[in-house]
Amino acid sequence: MESLHRAHALALLATLLAACATSPLGRSQLRLFPESTMDEMGAAAYAELQWETPHSRDAVADAYVRCVANAVVDALADSERRTEWEVTVFHDKAVNAFALPGGKIGVYTGLLEVARGQHQLAAVIGHEVGHVLASHANERVSQSWVVESGLGLAQVIVGAGSSANPQLFALLGLGAQVGVLLPFSRIQESEADWIGLDLMARAGFDPRASVSLWENMARAGGIAPPELLSTHPSSDTRIRDLQRRMAKAVLIQEAARSRGHDPHCS
Repeated sequence: MESLHRAHALALLATLLAACATSPLGRSQLRLFPESTMDEMGAAAYAELQWETPHSRDAVADAYVRCVANAVVDALADSERRTEWEVTVFHDKAVNAFALPGGKIGVYTGLLEVARGQHQLAAVIGHEVGHVLASHANERVSQSWVVESGLGLAQVIVGAGSSANPQLFALLGLGAQVGVLLPFSRIQESEADWIGLDLMARAGFDPRASVSLWENMARAGGIAPPELLSTHPSSDTRIRDLQRRMAKAVLIQEAARSRGHDPHCS
């Protein structure tokens, strides 16, 4: 029995060593799953949310959100573009949005009351797409796999029983939507902030709106913070981090504008 445990441990160690990866900002990550598997997970979660959550019937709001989202994803580099992105606007008062592996974006109508104007909405969408570009879902699922020795989570991944879906969906970044709160780590949040800041600037949006956005989020929170803040904590530190990178982002935006990237979504 001891030799069996040792063999299992060695096999797991070999898997972990083979799964070492690097985030877009150079941080070492554990990623055990191929991106195709993560895309399938994201598509399954997205399909279930679309089935369970009413879609917006406001054609103007839908067109506005898609205009901003399309401008953001159109700014992706060829190396970042693995699939066509799909955007859904959900009719729900939640102040929230998400992006999933497989090119899936969801925006809740409640967010449009807090993210004021195209630039602030682009900051949210850029941040969420940043989580996807940095493979944070893969990292979280991989970490959970290791902690649980792959046993319970394996059933979730292969779709054994819908009762386990909330755990997987939360690992993908849908905590506030499915009632299982698994916040992204602080370093993952910072990476998504920084990637999203540059991405919105590459699309021609004003990166300075990212600071205004998080200030709005904090003011809108009151006693009960918006769902977006439940998994994306806003703080003075976050705003200071954004401001430290702002000069570079503004230069990126100016260069994008000179190349004709000047979105007008309203």
